[in-house]
Amino acid sequence: MSAVDDIIDQVNGLDTWAQYGVGLGLTALSLLIVRFLMKNVILDFVKATSFKWDDALYRPVTQRLYTFILLVGVQLTLLWIRGEEEDLNVALDPLFSAAYILLTTSLASVALKVMIPVIIERFSNPSSVTVSGSNSLVIFLLRAAVWFGGLYLALDELGFELLGLLASLAVFSLIIGLAMQQTLGNIVNSFMLALDQPFEVGDRIEVDGHLGSVVSVGILSTKVLTIGENLVVIPNNNLVNSTVINHARGGGDGQGRRISLVLDIGVEYDEDISHVKYTTLQLLRECPYIIESPEPRVLLNELGEYAKIFRLYAWVEDYSDEFVAKDWLFKNIAERFEKEGIGIPFPTAVEIGATHKETYNKQRKATNVRRARLQMIKEDKALERERAEAKWEIEAITEKLKDPELGRTEREGLEDSLRELNRVLGMFEAGEG
Repeated sequence: MSAVDDIIDQVNGLDTWAQYGVGLGLTALSLLIVRFLMKNVILDFVKATSFKWDDALYRPVTQRLYTFILLVGVQLTLLWIRGEEEDLNVALDPLFSAAYILLTTSLASVALKVMIPVIIERFSNPSSVTVSGSNSLVIFLLRAAVWFGGLYLALDELGFELLGLLASLAVFSLIIGLAMQQTLGNIVNSFMLALDQPFEVGDRIEVDGHLGSVVSVGILSTKVLTIGENLVVIPNNNLVNSTVINHARGGGDGQGRRISLVLDIGVEYDEDISHVKYTTLQLLRECPYIIESPEPRVLLNELGEYAKIFRLYAWVEDYSDEFVAKDWLFKNIAERFEKEGIGIPFPTAVEIGATHKETYNKQRKATNVRRARLQMIKEDKALERERAEAKWEIEAITEKLKDPELGRTEREGLEDSLRELNRVLGMFEAGEG
């Protein structure tokens, strides 16, 4: 014990700057020890569990724990060196107390963000339909309440009376609220729109029969520019209570303006399936408005009463090109089908014994059919490979997301990729490959 006492006496005898260095050094040592324990003990335990919530909590809890240790180290260092200065303690203690309160509030807020969906999912009916983002308002209100309480306690430590200020504004706010009920309703609903985010500026939406692009979202109204160049001003009150169809949110890959193009084409029953699929697939790839990825697809969708119905799937980079893309495809399909000898059925009366005029060479059509069949075998094999690769990538990304040390940006990027792969795989399995 005498050796320890001698070391303490020597440290106490150092000059002020040397003591600051010792205090900060001990703080840094504490941080290193805690970091070692978190990465080599706690992290292994978190990875070993099957729960997802502990993975989501690990990073924010770790960051706030490091901040807490740093604050405690700085406070203890100041108390050790400047402890005899009572005025300094009186000035600094409220600041540190407020910092601890805000740090605890931040941790509680993050815990609510992570745990509320888990709790709701635990007690919800598994057979009920769950809408993504439906819990956002509950989480926001709880986190707002926690932050209000934390800020109130922190300001109280610093000598500010928050409730007194709010009480003095209550009567005035009530008078203003009654006089501006509609306006305040629009303002509140603009806040709700910001929370739910059903659309963004530039999205093509449809509201109450008005189809157009969102040009601005204000605190009172949302302005939509229709295809006919008419500006429609929709109060936010009406918008919240209406059904909004967003035509620009199905693109995926972070490309809000991308839109899927789905067309049905009917051909006569005596036409070869591979011939039709290959011919239309080539046209989809040649279309200048259709992007290469995701790849266009052609599937036999229905055996109708008078025709085989093929469904064409393609993606247009910008939804403003949707109509010109359809025009290009219909025009070229009609011309290419005529050239290839593929018949498009239409209501007609057939006279018994009448001769049918051939508009194409049968031998040339047979050659085209054989070539199309060989090409479609290759296309089908490529489709199966793409489906298998999508499954493999989903498993790999799911495994990466289990790492609690992933940064926020990297995690969001992986989650976006996972959503896109699941969407593509879902189309495969639903016959919409």
